[in-house]
Order: sequence, then C-alpha cells, then structure tokens
Amino acid sequence: MARYYRPRDIADALQVLREEDARLLLGGTDLLVGLRHHTVDPDIIVDLKTASDLRPPISISDDGVSVGPALTMAALASTPQVQEWFPGLVEAALTVGSVAIRNRASLIGNICNGSPAADTAPALLVHRARVTIASISGERTVPLSEFFLAPRKTQCAASEIVTALEIPRPADGSASAFQRLTRRRGVDLATVSVAAAVSRRGDVSLGIGAMGPTTIHAEIDEPIDATDAVAVDAALDPLLEVLRPISDVRASKEYRAAMVRVLARRAVLAAANRRTPERLAS
Repeated sequence: MARYYRPRDIADALQVLREEDARLLLGGTDLLVGLRHHTVDPDIIVDLKTASDLRPPISISDDGVSVGPALTMAALASTPQVQEWFPGLVEAALTVGSVAIRNRASLIGNICNGSPAADTAPALLVHRARVTIASISGERTVPLSEFFLAPRKTQCAASEIVTALEIPRPADGSASAFQRLTRRRGVDLATVSVAAAVSRRGDVSLGIGAMGPTTIHAEIDEPIDATDAVAVDAALDPLLEVLRPISDVRASKEYRAAMVRVLARRAVLAAANRRTPERLAS
C-alpha cells in the first residue's frame, strides 16, 4: 500500500517526486480510481494541497486569470469574471463528471492527465492558455498547444509539477462556446468535443477533443460572418477535411468525422451570437 506524505512546500514535493515512485494528490478524482483498479501503484502519494507556497486557486487581473493547482471545476464555473470572459470554458467545466466530482476535480489536474477527451482542454486552447511547470532546476512556461504530447503524456515529467495555468483575457468583442457529444446523458467521456472562440471581426479559433492522440487547436484563415451557417460551413470544410479521426469503443472514425462538423458549426454560431452589441462596439 502506498504511503501518504504531506510536503512542507513545492520544493519538498519536488524532492520526493525526484527520489521516489510518487503520485501527486489534489482532487484525486482520477488518482483514486486508478488506485482502486490497480492501474497505478505508486510507493508514495504526495498531497500537494498542504504545500505552504501553493499558488492561490484563482487570481484575476486586467490581463486575465491565473489558476493555481487547487482550483476546482465548481469554483471555476462560479467565478463571475470567468463567466463573463470565458463562457465556453465554463460550459466545458460544467460537463466534467457529476456535481460531486466537480467539487473535487481540479482544472490543472484535468489537463495534466493528458487525455485527448479532457473536457476543458479545447476551451483552454482557444483562449491560448499557458502552463507553468516547476522542477528542481526552476520553472518554465509553455503554451498549452505544446503541452500535450500523446495520450496521457504531457510536457510535465513525473518529477515535475504544474504550478499555474495562465489564461489571457480575451479581446473586447469576442466570445466563446463549447459543444460536446457523449454516448449517453450524464457522466461519460466525450465522443467528440469542440470549443470555438470568435473575435469581433470574425476570426475563428477551434479546440477539438477526442478526435486523435491529443487535443487539436486549429484556426480559420480569414475572418468570416460567423453568424451565417452557410459561411461557417464553407470555412470549416478545408479545416476539418485534414483531420484524421480515430476509431475506438466510443465511436468510429466516420461517425466522429460527421459529428465534429455538426459540433463545430454549433459552437461557432453560439460563440458569434454571444458577442453582444456592447462588446462589438467596445
């Protein structure tokens, strides 16, 4: 059975991660499942919540939002500034698990799992989030678009810790939306998910989940009338045709190819229609 350890600070936690077969504990919603099913079997569990220098769960400035490791999905979704600036991210967070899970699961933990079906990853990609990773030698910051390497593999090594997630404030006049398809209503992994961000002039950014080995970030080359379904479909054609969807137990590649188009259209139209006259004129 794994030992339980409460580090004094981040440096203490990093030292343990470096020297032992250890796993970090924050929300624990994935770790506890892994322990129960014996898919993970560490020698020691490091409860990062006790670190004295852990960054605050959330800090808000004029430049955007800084998220610490302890921010839960529920706290994220209930923050007024997040609701105003990142509605697509709020929608994504509210699809994660059940109410009980969202009260425990952390936003940073969701991306650190490296799952291509992670609900919040598409929305974070369209908002150009950045990840800060701490190691024994110091900290480094990488764009989230470079963070995901393969299924369950990220730029954060086993001996490192993601200490912060920075989400820049969106430009005035922009908005976002999130769409997800699952096999059944309720708690389930995404079969396909799409987040869209639309700027005031019609620039479109997409985050696409559960379609390949990593979450995908793509952009439409030219501004479009994102409130016009015909124009949106035409702009999506070249972008979606280059995707190489996977087949697995949740869906065939043909089904995913058809559904990602539907969800992308819905997400773009929803985001475009959220751009209020006040935002467009600002």
